Amino acid sequence: MNSTTRSFLVLTIGLMLGISLTIGHGVFAKKEDADFSSLPLNELRSLTEVFGRIKQDYVEQVSDKELLDNAIRGMLAGLDPHSSYLDAEGYKDLQVGTSGEFGGLGIEVGMEDGFVKVIAPIDDTPAQRAGILAGDMIIRLDSKPVKGLTLHQAVNIMRGKVGTPIVLTVVRDGTDKPLEIKIVRDTIKVKSVKHRSLGDGYGYLRISQFQSHTGDNLADALDKLREEQGGELNGLVLDLRNNPGGVLNAAVEVSDAFLDKGLIVYTQGRVPDSELRFNATPKELLEGAPLVVLVNGGSASASEIVAGALQDHKRAVIIGERTFGKGSVQTILPLQNNTALKLTTARYYTPSGRSIQAEGIQPDIVLESIKVTSLVEQASMRLKEKDLTGHLQGDEEDTDATAGKGEEEEVSLAQSDYQLYEALNVLKGLHILKMRN
Repeated sequence: MNSTTRSFLVLTIGLMLGISLTIGHGVFAKKEDADFSSLPLNELRSLTEVFGRIKQDYVEQVSDKELLDNAIRGMLAGLDPHSSYLDAEGYKDLQVGTSGEFGGLGIEVGMEDGFVKVIAPIDDTPAQRAGILAGDMIIRLDSKPVKGLTLHQAVNIMRGKVGTPIVLTVVRDGTDKPLEIKIVRDTIKVKSVKHRSLGDGYGYLRISQFQSHTGDNLADALDKLREEQGGELNGLVLDLRNNPGGVLNAAVEVSDAFLDKGLIVYTQGRVPDSELRFNATPKELLEGAPLVVLVNGGSASASEIVAGALQDHKRAVIIGERTFGKGSVQTILPLQNNTALKLTTARYYTPSGRSIQAEGIQPDIVLESIKVTSLVEQASMRLKEKDLTGHLQGDEEDTDATAGKGEEEEVSLAQSDYQLYEALNVLKGLHILKMRN
């Protein structure tokens, strides 16, 4: 065993024991403090032998740092699609990303069968504008095959200088052949919460990603909706479609905004620190008004926490498609030299004890994303009594130019977003039932 390999073995044993090393001295612990009987010595010998072979025989010289970084990445990549090693640049990007501004294409991705899978495109980003959809499998980045790359390597290729293009070759369900989609990189500024009025006292609130300030932004948006409606809201549609998740605490805050008591989510892992419980606090911001939540296959992680909590407490009607099914918690563990581990440390469960992992949230009302343009147009063209020449005037018939405007707006909403159109109909029904009870 040469000196380089021997030093690597000492370093590896030290890391596995979780003890301090004084580099250059070879002294790392007293003999009685180290339980060598628990170490997989044969496997460690294989590891050090591979390390030595690469150092000696590989066609090009590779630094110790690069080999060790790759070894760490390999260990984490073999665990699950969400654990990874973050070098200094990756760690910085993660911290910036959770605050709402970062560079790239604007997609949340994972690894599946050796390819990059799109969990969801982020709102108002180059990827969404180019037509990338949740569920797309990326098989090439420009001319480079994805197969054989780690997720970290693939993400680094997709990043780049703002204004430069990249061509993603994607396989999509329902298409006969791969699609080539050109996207121009840009600085991604994610506005976590958006809102608009749906008329008649109903509001629409969309969360595109859970960030550190999402809870505060949601409260502000609700206040603005009330001002626009001139009072209290009759109901709210909360849109979590294609929301890939984000910060756990933000999901708890959003759930808490619509609950006044009870468990929101709990986590379970191998170590005591991973077992957490989050409970709602008094004061529900919507004050009991009906709530409908829209989800789809791109709703993941923190989105599923919110949908699961509101569903279990019977606080909202969940409409759409089964969610992604990411029910694991990743903890960021800072290391030396400004690096970190993104490590799966627990699974999270809804208040009733359901695990979301690989199952997702099943909507109360299943509704696929469909286009109904022709049917809506036909419905809007049907002849009615008031359209007949010389018809008898109704006692309350509106002869103003704005007559039928609300009907036209409903047709427009059905054409642009049928799921939202149906969610609004359900919301109106819930409001009517509440008024009659």
